[in-house]
Amino acid sequence: MNINIPWWGYVILAGLAWGTYVPIIFYGGTELASKQSPLGGRLASILCVGAAYFVLGVMVPMILMSLRVDAKPEWKTNGLIFSGLAGVAGAVGAICVIFASKAAVDQAKLDGVDAASYRIYIAPLIFSLAPAINTLLSLLWHPKPGEPWNFAFDMPGWKLPAGILLVAVGTFLVLMSKEDAEAKAKKAHAPKPAAATTPVVAAAPVEGGNASGKT
Repeated sequence: MNINIPWWGYVILAGLAWGTYVPIIFYGGTELASKQSPLGGRLASILCVGAAYFVLGVMVPMILMSLRVDAKPEWKTNGLIFSGLAGVAGAVGAICVIFASKAAVDQAKLDGVDAASYRIYIAPLIFSLAPAINTLLSLLWHPKPGEPWNFAFDMPGWKLPAGILLVAVGTFLVLMSKEDAEAKAKKAHAPKPAAATTPVVAAAPVEGGNASGKT
């Protein structure tokens, strides 16, 4: 049975997947970490991401290529190299997100501020920076079949740079407001430290008389 999903449906699915990646992987790594080895949780989360990549990126394509006649690829060197580089870029990005979260929390603890003080900037910066880099690269790099190193630059109108800037700023503000709200909610629900009490010391009795000195 063929499932016909329109192009905008795939766009929505990709946005949902990438938009939920950062908070999900941060929480997963936190749950897998131990007090003795916090780094172990991050490495375990990378292992889980790799396992998911293997199932979805290796097993599923191999099964489809073996079952469907219209899914037979033409193995070309350029295609293998650049597809592999895309996989490396995706894996490096996933690893950097995981370690960025850990480094941000560690730095906040060293600076004596709330643990979420720096972490709230990670998702807004990533998802505002990535579209800008993607658009700029697409303006410069125009590969053709068999000719990967084809570069040219046509100066776009003012609408493109203005749009990139507005999208980047808007994405940053939306995600930043969400992260900031979550950080404030955690502070509000955090248990307050118990007030310190001063122990009361009883006065020692005076020998040979009462406190006024009378015998």
